[in-house]
Amino acid sequence: AFEKAEDKTFRLGLIYDSKTKLDEFTEKIVDKLDIVISCDFSSDTAIQEALAPFQDEILVLTTRSEDQITSFARIVPYVPFVHAPTETSLLWATDKIAMRKHLRSYNKNITPSFMVVKDTEKKSIKAVHETLTFPVIVKPAGLAASRLVGICYHKEELSDFLKKVFKEIETVYKEDGGNGTPKVLVEEFMEGQQYSIDAYVTDVGRMYFCPMVSVKTGKAIGFDDFFGYLQMTPTLLNEESIAQAEIVAEQAIRAMALRSTTVHIELLKTEQGWKVIELGPRIGGFRHMLYEAAFDFNHTANDILIRLPKKPNIKKKEHGYAAAMKFFAKEEGKLVKLGGIKKIQDLKSLKKLYINKKVGDSCKFAKHGGSSVFNIILVNKNRSELLADIRRLEQTVDIQVE
Repeated sequence: AFEKAEDKTFRLGLIYDSKTKLDEFTEKIVDKLDIVISCDFSSDTAIQEALAPFQDEILVLTTRSEDQITSFARIVPYVPFVHAPTETSLLWATDKIAMRKHLRSYNKNITPSFMVVKDTEKKSIKAVHETLTFPVIVKPAGLAASRLVGICYHKEELSDFLKKVFKEIETVYKEDGGNGTPKVLVEEFMEGQQYSIDAYVTDVGRMYFCPMVSVKTGKAIGFDDFFGYLQMTPTLLNEESIAQAEIVAEQAIRAMALRSTTVHIELLKTEQGWKVIELGPRIGGFRHMLYEAAFDFNHTANDILIRLPKKPNIKKKEHGYAAAMKFFAKEEGKLVKLGGIKKIQDLKSLKKLYINKKVGDSCKFAKHGGSSVFNIILVNKNRSELLADIRRLEQTVDIQVE
């Protein structure tokens, strides 16, 4: 689609750290790429030598995965003639603690009070109790996808959860490619309805906002966990609410000094106004499919256009309704049954089904470093019919562990 719009042919390349293993999806497509560059990302010399032959040929540099943004930041200084975010702004945006500091410095009203906890000593728990208002949210600074995130309502619960986090944090960082040195953020819990929005930011800071997406977390359906259970667009927000959300999102982007990138912002609609949960210099999860199905525009192509820099093509007219869902087991253990899949495949709204685990695999909650059993994309012209299929799906799924 991008080549057709530009009336040119482009080569698609991949640069990755030679010390890391490619994920299953990338392994499947790597042979179809025009250029594949592997080098040691810990070595300045290796990066420079690997990129030198392509210095005048690289048009756009981008990444889709949150856990690869620090690697992306390593490459940026070696492609000086490409429009890209600064290395510093990328690192700010991947460290939840640095992010909170910059958000509060820019506008303390758009983000909650927080503390950094380095251990599980009684004095650390006491400091949190005396400084913050419970309940509080515990978040490792450099992990994505609700890894080791939990809510604590009193100091005893905080002490127990922190012990679990510090016990597991090193392992999860290694498994998930956590960003930076393991640190733990504790912040005041905000109540409200969660939403997210993606924005395209030009090299001079002009912003173009995509349609809002409503978000329901695992917490909302009875899990003691904060994974993104359901994302749905279009939302029922009125124009005034959307405009206010975009103002807060713009402030967050400016606080992080991001430019020449797509930015994914997670927001909370509270009685005190819109608040920022966090943001990242990347496309939001499932966002390409959601926007394509509901609004008929190409989010991936726009991510490239904004880095050229060229004006993105955003459509706001609704063509239908789209939802993305993640399903976890209700308990942790070994997967012994994944039932209802055949019935799910008969749903009229089914667009795409991603099965991530098979019988015998370990199932853990997101807050303990686990990933979903399966993900699903649903699309329908009619909102009521989409909601009906979501309900049928929830009633059909049978995930059993032991």
